[in-house]
Amino acid sequence: MPAKIPAKTEFYVGLISGTSMDGVDAAVVAFNGDNRPTLVHGKTFPIPAELISELHQLAAGDITSLATLCHTDVALGEVFAQAVTSVLADAGISPEQVAAVGSHGQTVFHGPREIHRCTLQIGDPNVIAERTGITTVADFRRRDMAAGGEGAPLLPAFHHGILASPHTPRVILNIGGIANITVLAPKASAPLSGFDTGPGNTLMDAWIRHHQNKAFDQEGRWARTGSINNDLLEAFLREPYFQRPPPKSTGRELFNTDWLFAQLEAFEATVPAQDVQRTLLRLTSSSIATAIEAINLGTAEILVAGGGAHNTLLMEDLQDQLLNTQIGTVQSQGISVEFLEAMAFAWFAKCRMQMIPATPAHITGATHRVVLGAIYAAAVPINIELKRES
Repeated sequence: MPAKIPAKTEFYVGLISGTSMDGVDAAVVAFNGDNRPTLVHGKTFPIPAELISELHQLAAGDITSLATLCHTDVALGEVFAQAVTSVLADAGISPEQVAAVGSHGQTVFHGPREIHRCTLQIGDPNVIAERTGITTVADFRRRDMAAGGEGAPLLPAFHHGILASPHTPRVILNIGGIANITVLAPKASAPLSGFDTGPGNTLMDAWIRHHQNKAFDQEGRWARTGSINNDLLEAFLREPYFQRPPPKSTGRELFNTDWLFAQLEAFEATVPAQDVQRTLLRLTSSSIATAIEAINLGTAEILVAGGGAHNTLLMEDLQDQLLNTQIGTVQSQGISVEFLEAMAFAWFAKCRMQMIPATPAHITGATHRVVLGAIYAAAVPINIELKRES
């Protein structure tokens, strides 16, 4: 944190709990008189194990009652509020200095192909605003859906603002639970584009959790002990989602344990668990590589963000399939691998407060650009008394 803060600096906090559901990423972001963000401090705040279990059940469609959904929504809101308080304390910034919190929340359902397009992110923003005393912006996806879009991906415009190169084609690859790409052509020579390529870490995480009770396969170590089963890989890749053209988005509502076990049950042979893990890793890298190759950008640079950037074997696998492409991480551009998405929702909050439409309609499939997010005003300061009507 610099000793002297420029007079025009505005602070925002961005929050997200991604498809992996492994914690809340919180980022304190500074804007110095423009819309370009600088990360002041980032922190991942743990979600209690019991709450993670409830989130997994909700995301799998195992809702036992509306009471469970309501309880989980509020309980997660409390976790988000604690994350804001904690990251601000670490950064040495008071709540009064923060213009707004931008909270993506936790997606528990995403249905862009339903008759009535719908999506649901929980983590009650009323609780965040009340506990922190900071205006909170949330519910970033549903307005785009109301305008005919898929509500995703939202990040391409943010990626363009901070990572576009005037000379080099770039692909920003985020590997969270789901993998998504943003295509940044130089000098606006082609329209901005982006979409979800398919599973990122979510199936690998589910498989190692099922067999070893671990949250994730660190650096791909377990996968490295297995071998790719090409017949099983081909079966995985027959999933229709991979053949759909963009705009498209997906999530746990498709790529989940039910999908995985159905695929394995339909497969004629029994596959060792470590071979399944290795094949799932190749599924992620192959679906990403195929999507990038189809863009035909020529010699492009790929910058990776998200938890998948730390999976050594996954990064090796990607490079093996994209031999003529330079693959690095967003860290090379001075951007945090871990907190890029959290930074994005600080940026989205700023856009909402300024009534700026943040996402091009052609990326999500919406009929027109819309202003994203709903505002939950800060708690009324205790020294302000409301006048009673006479």
